[in-house]
Amino acid sequence: MPPQPVVPPFSVITGAQVADVLTGNEKQIVDLVEEVYRLHGRGDSVNPPSYFLRFPDRPTSRIIALPAAVGGEQATDGLKWISSFPENVAAGIPRASAVLILNDHTTGYPFACLESSIISASRTAASAVLAADRLSPQGRPRRIGFVGTGLIARYIHQYLEATDWEFDQLGIHDLSAEHAEGFAGYLSGRPGDAPVVVHGTAEELIRESDLVVFATVAGAPHVHNPAWFGHNPLVLNVSLRDLAPEILLASANFLDDVEHCLKADTSPHLTEQLMGSRKFIDGTLYDVLEGTVEVPTDRPVVFSPFGLGVLDIALGRYVHDRLKDAGGLGVIDGFFHDLDRYGRTSA
Repeated sequence: MPPQPVVPPFSVITGAQVADVLTGNEKQIVDLVEEVYRLHGRGDSVNPPSYFLRFPDRPTSRIIALPAAVGGEQATDGLKWISSFPENVAAGIPRASAVLILNDHTTGYPFACLESSIISASRTAASAVLAADRLSPQGRPRRIGFVGTGLIARYIHQYLEATDWEFDQLGIHDLSAEHAEGFAGYLSGRPGDAPVVVHGTAEELIRESDLVVFATVAGAPHVHNPAWFGHNPLVLNVSLRDLAPEILLASANFLDDVEHCLKADTSPHLTEQLMGSRKFIDGTLYDVLEGTVEVPTDRPVVFSPFGLGVLDIALGRYVHDRLKDAGGLGVIDGFFHDLDRYGRTSA
């Protein structure tokens, strides 16, 4: 007789705990992200469209719900609830904040609430680093440029550094000179002696970089000239809306998930609307991992990741289980109160 399902204890996991678990385990996180991409590609996941809460009085802001379920050995369901308030940047605080709810695969009961901005940044960085590695068939690029210098750029650099990438030059461009200088100071304080160059324009940075990372808050394309990419760099289109369709049409395009990327006025979505077809898409990262498509070397390569909720769920479960094994979970006793279906009867 199978064991009867039980209500799991409920835990709250802070950002400090998340950071403590993830820091130093970047290689494991990249491996986990690859595993989840393979599960998703094989259909062992549920990843419905994201849901956007928008505000008429705050048109640049939004809160997004990403429900998802991932299979594998630690099958878990859940929801990421992440806000994007670009005006925060002017106040010196990160644009995004988030929580993650994990649900028990058997009972459906939530068993953890995690601070999730670090999880979101980490899975974004791990996805970008995995893609950069697998989309570089002729060897890892050594000149990297960051367009946008916020938290995501910092995490991507952290994951590149932790997975043994080496650079001859680190380029930076940001519309805010203050933010660019701040990021330059961070990079200059890291190990290694690669020079850090602050570029005055995006064009200058792109032309001098073999790996270009877009990590901005841009809401519409601002890079239009394919000639800037004439040296065929690898482009991580992490912020999704910087590149005009003419850039994508002159490049090889790989996505994390086709249906998810082709919405919400992303660069791939705008390109599909312009062309009336998806023929400009060369494949997904899963296709590259499985070896079913080859990465061309005769044109720029653009990776556009919409960001799959299954990655957040898997990474959140990883954090939860490491803390559980170490005895560090903050369990909220009595969180679920009335668990008797028919009510209690007096003796």
